[in-house]
Amino acid sequence: MNYKKILVTGAAGFIGFHLSKKLLDQGIDVVGIDNINDYYDINLKYARLEELEVRRAEAENWNQEAGSDRYPTFKFVRMNLEDRKGLPELFEQEKFDAVINLAAQAGVRYSLENPMAYVDSNLVGFVNILEACRHHKIGHLLYASSSSVYGENGKVPFSEDDRVDYPVSLYAATKKSNELMAHTYSHLYQIPTSGLRFFTVYGPWGRPDMAPILFASAIKEGRSINVFNNGEMSRDFTYIDDIVNGIIITLNNPPKQEQERPLYQVFNIGNGSPVSLMEFIGTMEQHLGKIADKNMLPMQPGDVPRTWADKKHLTALGYQSTTPIQEGVKRFVEWYNTYSHG
Repeated sequence: MNYKKILVTGAAGFIGFHLSKKLLDQGIDVVGIDNINDYYDINLKYARLEELEVRRAEAENWNQEAGSDRYPTFKFVRMNLEDRKGLPELFEQEKFDAVINLAAQAGVRYSLENPMAYVDSNLVGFVNILEACRHHKIGHLLYASSSSVYGENGKVPFSEDDRVDYPVSLYAATKKSNELMAHTYSHLYQIPTSGLRFFTVYGPWGRPDMAPILFASAIKEGRSINVFNNGEMSRDFTYIDDIVNGIIITLNNPPKQEQERPLYQVFNIGNGSPVSLMEFIGTMEQHLGKIADKNMLPMQPGDVPRTWADKKHLTALGYQSTTPIQEGVKRFVEWYNTYSHG
């Protein structure tokens, strides 16, 4: 597909930052938006933008464009998805060819503490994105779903054909709702939509509320790490570069018209080879050169014991997850050692 200008929401986030950089390196015009909320350290979000050479003093301003000293085809706007005035105005001004919606209130455990943040961003915000896509004839909307929609699915690996009617967290419920809303807009307004059910993404510039940074910082500082379900957990850890390549493959393969079916598709995007939590911790210990003091705890509400992606549908489009856990953790630790030293 020949996209000239793409909107990336959540551009100061982990995946959004890496994706924006990749698209810019490919010569595509990118407009990135993010509200820079304080769910986790905003300094990390601004540091990602500074990697794209967007100056923090400009990026901090609401609803104003900030340029990049490195990428003349990148513009950043600090904006809420819930902004029912500003978002349509941005669409009208920029004339996007495609939209990649990665902005969301993330985190399973946090949804137990602050549910309204998920309603505002993941539900109200997503409807605003859909409405803007509808009224501005967007060629393809790609959006982030989550492996959390599978809940406590007993069948592995998780397939897109499995029922996902029993979420075990509000976060998961909002992601399932996004898929339902996208289907409705594809059906009613012929908007091509693609949902990606992300499995556990890790790598440089990752979120500090997720296991890799939590583990790395604690191990380096001699603090204990919390190991839930007494370590009897496994995750389909997927390296960020593989995820970004999968997003671009999906972007370039919008759903095709098939008789009466809407222009709608959902894919798993993962490694397809789950790793036990204890193996992941062991690999982290190896590359950090220190053994973790482990605090073994029971399962947390809303969490699941394992995730495992059946990725055959995305693989059929050319997707591959090629980064083994040893290499991915090594790259992460190298970045973390640099970043944590300033």
